[in-house]
Amino acid sequence: QVQLVESGGGLVQAGGSLRLSCAASGRTFSNYAMGWFRQAPGKEREFVAAISRSGSSTDCTDSVKGRFTISRDNAKNTIYLQMNSLKPEDTAVYYCAASLRTYGHLRTYGSTREKFDYWGQGTQVTVSP
Repeated sequence: QVQLVESGGGLVQAGGSLRLSCAASGRTFSNYAMGWFRQAPGKEREFVAAISRSGSSTDCTDSVKGRFTISRDNAKNTIYLQMNSLKPEDTAVYYCAASLRTYGHLRTYGSTREKFDYWGQGTQVTVSP
């Protein structure tokens, strides 16, 4: 019912920046809390950041706090992940996801992958030393 397409991944040197985009279609974008997850080789998919329907509230995991910023533009049906000061350990496939749960629910019970109902195909981010 909701289609998500990520873009903006690529190869960047450590310390550099990338801006990921996720374009949504199919239903009213503003109805969904949104999030970014990532999965590194040999590791499980992990939560990166989430944003409320209006964009007024955001949260991110400690490992990226101060470096990554999630935002959304509901007029464009798009969310973003601005990634600064990238490190080699940030290398992963990054996934955009939409949740039928409220942002408050996600904050209370955790932004686990099971709480997100729609997923994009992922975009590769590679950070070289």
